[in-house]
Amino acid sequence: MQKQTDSIRPLSHGRVLKIAVPIVLSNATVPILGAVDTGVVGQLGAAAPIGAVGIGAIILSALYWIFGFLRMGTVGLTSQAVGAGDQAEVSALLTRALLLGAAGGVLVIALQLPLFWVSFQMAPASPEVEGMAREYLAIRVWSAPAAIGLYGITGWLIAQERTRAVLVVQVWMNGLNILLDLWFVLGLDWGVSGVAVATFLAEWSGFALGLWFCRRAFHVPDWRNWGQVFDSTRLRHMAVVNTDILIRSLLLEAMFVSFLFFGSGFGDVTLAANQVLLQFLMITAYAMDGFAFAAETLVGQAIGARRRDALRRSAGLTSFWGLVVVVVLALMFLLIGGWMIDLMAKSEDVRAVARVYLPYMVLAPPLGWAAWMLDGIFIGATATRDMRNMMVISTIVYFATAAVLLPVLANHGLWLALLVSFVARGVTLGLRYRGLEARTN
Repeated sequence: MQKQTDSIRPLSHGRVLKIAVPIVLSNATVPILGAVDTGVVGQLGAAAPIGAVGIGAIILSALYWIFGFLRMGTVGLTSQAVGAGDQAEVSALLTRALLLGAAGGVLVIALQLPLFWVSFQMAPASPEVEGMAREYLAIRVWSAPAAIGLYGITGWLIAQERTRAVLVVQVWMNGLNILLDLWFVLGLDWGVSGVAVATFLAEWSGFALGLWFCRRAFHVPDWRNWGQVFDSTRLRHMAVVNTDILIRSLLLEAMFVSFLFFGSGFGDVTLAANQVLLQFLMITAYAMDGFAFAAETLVGQAIGARRRDALRRSAGLTSFWGLVVVVVLALMFLLIGGWMIDLMAKSEDVRAVARVYLPYMVLAPPLGWAAWMLDGIFIGATATRDMRNMMVISTIVYFATAAVLLPVLANHGLWLALLVSFVARGVTLGLRYRGLEARTN
């Protein structure tokens, strides 16, 4: 009798929540670490260390973010291998992801001098802040292979519905980072270097823990079946998938960077208000990640098993819970959005302006729901060419709408352009959905 694969297991609301909730909890730990980093260096009694840690963290986050395709691509490819019952390919994908993560980390280390030089040219700081930031970067950059490799490990675990392991890794890594921050900075008085060493050690320990959660893959020889690992057809497919995701992500980043750039033209107060309101979008994205990741996993398994019924039910169940989340968030922003603004901004002027544009935050979650969920569905199906092309269309729609509305509606036009781009992405991806079902024939 043929062994039953995960994709043939009953699809239920409980199964979706079992995948999604640990991811939501994992995401909730991320801002806590940033707050502790800032709070610890803030105890040094000077502004420069806070700025140095902030700008150093942003530079490395931006560099590592380029390799975010590794997480998404690994989920799609691995979940399909799981659905097809191809355990050898599941193991080979882990090895490929680890090798790619290692290569990416070594590349960042090798190019650190020109990369950091360009970064400081783009975001100039005072000599004191830049000096401390370079000290911070010179330490933290050596954990680049671990940080990038964790993208691959995380994707591989998510594809097998092992999101509780992902949560444990995140909590361990951030918890250790916080404890070491307190010890190195407040106890040993290492200053900015202490924060960097704490993160360096936490990232490598998180990587080691992630490998431990993958240990079953190393108990069988498939992970080092080099003929399969370096199979040219599979490598080309992986390269195409990851390249498409990278292009899609760069276009999305270009939209948000231009949003801040356009907003800066309306004055410092409006720029600050926009920055506050963008945190509402970050909260929405963190909450939606869990259900988008569940869609990636379950849709990928359905595609691998060539089960159209499982594909439809996976898309339907995960999208239902995504809809519940965006409705709850919209209501939350409507009812306590003003209080949230007051919590994030002390300036009365910024608070007043942010309240003017708060209605756009109430609309953003439901208007972006289809885009967020379909992203997960298409990643699971590795239909990345469609994702890339629809993002191109959505980006054009965003810039065209901004060009028309900004001269007339100013910052209102900017927010409308962003929301219109969400709708455009959801609609265009939705029109391509039927092609995914054809892949289950």
